[in-house]
Amino acid sequence: MKTLTTLLTGAALAASLSTAQADEIVVGGKNFTEQQILASMTGQYLEGLGYDVEERSGMGSAVLRQAQENGQIDLYWEYTGTSLINYNDVSERLSPEDTYARVKELDGEKGLVWLEPSAANNTYALAMREADAQERGIASLSDLAQEVNDDKGLSFALNAEFYARDDGWRPLQKAYDFRVGRADVKRMDSGLVYQALRDGQVDVGLVFATDGRIPAFDFTVLEDDKGYFPAYALTPVVREESLKANPELESQMNALSAELNDDTMASLNAQVDVEKKTIEQVAEDFLKEHGLM
Repeated sequence: MKTLTTLLTGAALAASLSTAQADEIVVGGKNFTEQQILASMTGQYLEGLGYDVEERSGMGSAVLRQAQENGQIDLYWEYTGTSLINYNDVSERLSPEDTYARVKELDGEKGLVWLEPSAANNTYALAMREADAQERGIASLSDLAQEVNDDKGLSFALNAEFYARDDGWRPLQKAYDFRVGRADVKRMDSGLVYQALRDGQVDVGLVFATDGRIPAFDFTVLEDDKGYFPAYALTPVVREESLKANPELESQMNALSAELNDDTMASLNAQVDVEKKTIEQVAEDFLKEHGLM
């Protein structure tokens, strides 16, 4: 009897391991550094947990979302504001908490489950060189507005999209009650904004809050004290069918999400964009450092 039980137990264990190895998770990612790091990190993390992982990164945002809705992608990291505005056409300004609750509800109707959001919020922001911001006493957008209204001659660098969009530059000025003349605004590609600000060609630049060049170039992100910019909380989103097939995936991804915040993502992005480390190595080092690999 003991031998039979041992054999049965061994067979059950082998079957269990076989099932775990057979579970395939297709992990997606968009076509910029932060997303490529997250896709690699997630893939390596899940492989270490016994999943069979296929990674498909470098995709356009709309294409990736459509692929998930169509069942071609099981899991990827999305931003709450992107889903709210771009995928669900909600223009109402909501708090970060309400933004998450709304997209969780709306995307839930489409079979997509939003897991626990990380503390990383890759939203638009305005930044200054740290030394310049301190010298001028500017820490928030309200401080910045006061400087502009006092005619201190500040110059700005923005990307063309933000300058023109309906929820961009013009309504930002209205929200904070200041006005910058056209001559004081330079429009350029997003990547050039960082260079122009670093090199002193402008005083204020439009950045993304988790960009690695912010700490690398000693920039200060100005506090959005009136909550103008939408929340873009970085969150793992998984297909409901995939979650039902792999119920432990929720707690596993939530554990990874809990390790991410603005400073962490900025540091990881900088390691790739500034220090020129490989995406795979940066992801692996992070997982090992946090005991997730």
